[in-house]
Amino acid sequence: MAQPTSRRKWLLTGAVVAVALLAAWVIAAARGPALAGYHVTAGPIVQNVVATGRIAAPSRVQVGAEISGLVLERRVMDGDRVAPGDVLVVLRARDLEARRDEARSALAALREADRPDARARLRRARAELAQAERDLVRRRELGERQLVSRESVEQAAQAVVAARAAADQAAVALQALDGGAREAQARERLAAAEADLARAVIRATVAGTVLVRNVEPGDTVRPGDVLLEIARDAPGEVLLALDEKNLERLEAGQPATCIADAFPGRPFDATVFHVAPSVDPTRGTVDVRLRIDPPVDFVRQDMTVTATILTGRSARALAVPNDALLGATPGSDEAGVLRVRDGRVRRVPVRLGLRGLAMSEVVDGLAEGDKVLAAGALGPDALPEDGDRVRIEGQPLPDAGGATRGELPVRFN
Repeated sequence: MAQPTSRRKWLLTGAVVAVALLAAWVIAAARGPALAGYHVTAGPIVQNVVATGRIAAPSRVQVGAEISGLVLERRVMDGDRVAPGDVLVVLRARDLEARRDEARSALAALREADRPDARARLRRARAELAQAERDLVRRRELGERQLVSRESVEQAAQAVVAARAAADQAAVALQALDGGAREAQARERLAAAEADLARAVIRATVAGTVLVRNVEPGDTVRPGDVLLEIARDAPGEVLLALDEKNLERLEAGQPATCIADAFPGRPFDATVFHVAPSVDPTRGTVDVRLRIDPPVDFVRQDMTVTATILTGRSARALAVPNDALLGATPGSDEAGVLRVRDGRVRRVPVRLGLRGLAMSEVVDGLAEGDKVLAAGALGPDALPEDGDRVRIEGQPLPDAGGATRGELPVRFN
């Protein structure tokens, strides 16, 4: 009798298991399939645009030659700091030196020889005029007593006129030499010759750093040749070429954090101060300039930099992963989600705020505590219909690039 009893016991156990499995299947079928999804929570969120660019000088000054000549000296190297007035390059210009010496000699001769001679001629002319006037007075007295002819008196008067004209001419000549037109012309010729010769010494016109040198001693240069390039001193800049899809998120004044590839442990702050008014049609990018503020001394021209621009921030926002969104398109704030309440699915429209590659802010359509399906993981053919029963398998929110001060960044590349 022991065998039938044991057999009944196994049959009873099998029946119980079968019933339990059937009940579990019925309950599971009633609850619907288990699908991946997320619990909507609220918290701080930031939106960043991340891009790689380079350090760019606000302006580059090209230093050129104004005259032709042979390079005698090049006094700066790449990377040297220069100030206005510093000598950069010295040219040999013998013809200009000869012209300057000639003008200098002419001015010296005018002052040391021509001017004394003109003064002596003026004194002689004035003495001759005085003698002629005395002769005229005597002849007039003699003429009144009819001791000389009238013709002799007229000749004496004519001699006075001629002597006065000579004295006036000598005075004009001295005036021209003594600070007058001739001396002014001589000084101008000397100044012009010295100015031309000064062009043989090429000096810095701005404060900055020498970036490029294109000349060496012994080279022959001509007017217009670019000898050096100098980066003008100014607050440093970072030049970024951003995808045009980020244009609507960018504006002047936005803060940024930059990291140079050469100094990864020394991040520095910058601010957006210029967004180009046009888009590069070949690359589909827009140039954005950041001003480094406060200045840092370790960056170099054309150094590679990664910049993270803060384009949006919300202290408390509802955020959902992008794979929970349906019908979301760039440039539109409308989308849909599959919300699960009481075990049933319903597609609801939502309005989006801050958007990124991993997460998007929902400003209307959901509430904290709602559950949404990871619709992107299901595929269009596997999406449940409105009213279908489903179960949520909770998923952790995706990492959007690392939390900063408890914030979940929304990043754009």
